[in-house]
Amino acid sequence: MKRKLIIPLLLSALSLQTFAQVGKANKALLKQADETLQFAARQYKLMAAHVPDSVLPRTTNTKNGSLQTSSSTWWTSGFYPGTNWYLFEYTKDPAFKAEALKRMALVEKEKNNKGTHDLGFMMYCPFGNAYRITKDPAYKAVLLTSAASLSTRFNPTVGCIKSWDHGTWKFPVIIDNMMNLELLTWATKASGDKKFAQIAKTHANTTIKHHFRPDYSSYHVIDYDPATGAVLQKKTHQGYADSSAWSRGQAWGLYGYTMMYRETKDKNYLEQARHIAEYILHNPNMPEDLVPYWDYNAPNIPNALRDVSAAAVAASALLELSKYTDKATGNRYWAAAEKMLTSLCSPAYLAKEGENNDFILMHSVGSLPHNSEVDVPLTYADYYFVEALLRYKQWAK
Repeated sequence: MKRKLIIPLLLSALSLQTFAQVGKANKALLKQADETLQFAARQYKLMAAHVPDSVLPRTTNTKNGSLQTSSSTWWTSGFYPGTNWYLFEYTKDPAFKAEALKRMALVEKEKNNKGTHDLGFMMYCPFGNAYRITKDPAYKAVLLTSAASLSTRFNPTVGCIKSWDHGTWKFPVIIDNMMNLELLTWATKASGDKKFAQIAKTHANTTIKHHFRPDYSSYHVIDYDPATGAVLQKKTHQGYADSSAWSRGQAWGLYGYTMMYRETKDKNYLEQARHIAEYILHNPNMPEDLVPYWDYNAPNIPNALRDVSAAAVAASALLELSKYTDKATGNRYWAAAEKMLTSLCSPAYLAKEGENNDFILMHSVGSLPHNSEVDVPLTYADYYFVEALLRYKQWAK
């Protein structure tokens, strides 16, 4: 599949158009962000009443439209309590804190789970926010145990944390894993033990070396030889093809390297994040509203499904990345995030109150190749959308 190399840091017609609108959009989007967060709070009050006490909301069942839930072992288990912490932070309504604590009680045992790479998602999203907001040392202890569990999956020969224990892979590492490194960088700051951050940096460096193509799009899965560290395969699992750019994977990379720059101030991570941002924003298959197709190389563009979760993750990352660059570049990233958020707040993607199984956003795609979670709400789309709206409100001032 041929790919047009992206020339970094050039302004496209799209980004110029977006930037031209930013001055007019500020007050309107701030107002819209408040209205959307208030809607999200009402929607999640409904969800709290509808979700059985013993499980966590995940998505909508595509067969019958019912709510699909998960146990604590599923990789998305931490997002719902994490979103409730964000809504508590916004509203100061103790009902959201109570709901977060209720669901965290289900998830806490996963701190000892050494069979998953997703402990950052599962534990840092709820317990990290809980500790940040309350400073309760009990949450710190849970997070440090979680970081120790995650660290057991690190192979120093490969230089990465292993993603999956299933399938025919030898040592698979997925781009999503960049999102779990924040738990480790936090653990070093909280404990003084440098090994956690060193694992995170080694994983990030190895991922730069092997996961990215010359145009800074990323493969989804790299399979390594655990004995030698050699790359065995470069594949996809949830994207259209091994050579394609799965849109949420690009967003994971953007967010992950932006976060790693914040945590380490290593300029290599900043440059990587900027290159990924340029790939996304200059992509010839990026729709005008900046809500990506599920894969940038999907064969049926412009009729391909959108992935709202990719837009939510990218918007949150671009807002942060805009703070770390020169003014002109930062303005472009901020403006692009504004356009993404404006789109996500529109009726095209925002649910109606009391509908959508009480999720906030519609039209995400989990894994189209597996016909799993296709064109449905996803709990993590809501999490990063609420995060992005809160970041926008905080940093716009």
